[in-house]
Amino acid sequence: MAQSSFFSLVFCIVATVGSIGFNGLQAQESKTPSQTQGQKFNALLYYVNQIYVEEVDSEALVEAAIVGMLEEMDPHSVYIPADELKAADEPLNGNFEGVGIQFNIFKDTIMVVSPISGGPSEKLGIMSGDRIVTVDGEVVAGTGVTNKDVQRLLKGPKGTKVTVGIKRSGERELLDFEIIRDKIPIFSVDASYMVAPGIGYIKVNRFAKTTMAEMYEALAKLRIQGMDDLILDLQGNGGGMLRTAIQMADEFLSEDKLLVYTEGRAFPRENTKARIPGRFEKGRLVVLIDQGSASASEIVSGAIQDWDRGLIVGRRSFGKGLVQRPVNLPDGSAVRLTVQKYYTPSGRCIQKPYDEGVDAYRKEKYERYASGELLSLDSLDLPDSLKFTTRLQERTVYGGGGILPDIFVPIDTTDNSEFFSRILRKGLDNRFALNYVDSRREALEKEYPTEDDFIRDFVLSKKMTLDFLAFVDEEGVDFDADGWETSRDAISLRIKAMIGRNMLEQSTFYRVISGLNESLQRAVTILQDGTFEKANLAHDSF
Repeated sequence: MAQSSFFSLVFCIVATVGSIGFNGLQAQESKTPSQTQGQKFNALLYYVNQIYVEEVDSEALVEAAIVGMLEEMDPHSVYIPADELKAADEPLNGNFEGVGIQFNIFKDTIMVVSPISGGPSEKLGIMSGDRIVTVDGEVVAGTGVTNKDVQRLLKGPKGTKVTVGIKRSGERELLDFEIIRDKIPIFSVDASYMVAPGIGYIKVNRFAKTTMAEMYEALAKLRIQGMDDLILDLQGNGGGMLRTAIQMADEFLSEDKLLVYTEGRAFPRENTKARIPGRFEKGRLVVLIDQGSASASEIVSGAIQDWDRGLIVGRRSFGKGLVQRPVNLPDGSAVRLTVQKYYTPSGRCIQKPYDEGVDAYRKEKYERYASGELLSLDSLDLPDSLKFTTRLQERTVYGGGGILPDIFVPIDTTDNSEFFSRILRKGLDNRFALNYVDSRREALEKEYPTEDDFIRDFVLSKKMTLDFLAFVDEEGVDFDADGWETSRDAISLRIKAMIGRNMLEQSTFYRVISGLNESLQRAVTILQDGTFEKANLAHDSF
């Protein structure tokens, strides 16, 4: 039942049966306001169950009421039903339980993109390009299988068994594998590599329990490869665990520096300071953010900016400065309830306004396109009331909703076209790459044995380009000569990146696609042309 319908029902019932009385749940003067309101709701639910004109699903009504109540408070307090709670926690816990594959639905078949390193499928010898035809004897190829079906069939508790029948290129018969499910890691670091001499790059996609262990490993690897400066990419990183954000900020700031503080109606101000020797307290640091960087990403970038430790490059971050705490409910469901706001060391609350309702709040990020903010900061109204100063160099920074970068990088639309957009929306670049790698895997692996070989030497041939355009046409996207001319280079680069990811590693995608990451390219220039030194920072005093 829709939320509006439910509250209309509430009004009608109260108006019609108000005179009937409800002896068992009458309010008492000694009750607190919250207890009184609880009695009120219980009374209404009783009447709905007893005398409403039709049978109702009480559980669904209560859940709709909870969701509606939370949306009236703020956009980030959310209800999670009991059957969804475990799945909701998996990205933060850094693992799930299952067979350990990355997959795509390709031509109505589950195709293994790659087995996850260290997972049960890899240990059994399941390979990239394998097609899963049966699961526990049930045919799943050519049956309209969906991503949700795959989750249902292959995920499961550690120690349980599932048998899959696999069609492998070169094998005439199905290969049966009995997989014992296990804990499967969810990685937070998508890529780490040397983007230029002396400059390391780390891409972090979430703040989870395992994030810092992954980051320590990446930093150590880059140090061995000669890293002096670091570019930390938090673009599109929607956040995660507050504790992990604090640990990451601590790696860049010296002891006793205030990292963040939180405050709420039921919680006094709590300061969190750096407390351990960090692995990158020396060296030049650039942090990349955009409109998708939120919450924990804003804690890290805000602390680095406020202490003049590094440069923040990109576009204004999302603006989520609310802290949630999980509250368990009696039936096994839970609410993530907003209990505090967080503030950067200079005193900025990063939370953007949400007084116009949840829908307006969620649309705000997309309205930045329409307002022109993604092309120029001149569209932003930055009154003096939003001005703050950094802790050491007293540079001007701004509050009022998100972290404003030190160096703005407009979104690059030069390669955009409707033709390109239609290809991306239908996932045709990835599907073509899957098919290409699947049909030539052994030859490709022999020709490009390492990631460096692939990045340096692989070029889309004229035949490949024509094959791709023919594939696009077969999939119902009409060729657009102007769109192709505009987007040719970007499309070709994405195809190469997808081929690299399917053939080699996830990080290969990011290494190839870096040419389209305008903020990354600008960050490299900043570190090479003297801009960083002119920024009046205090990076060398930590």
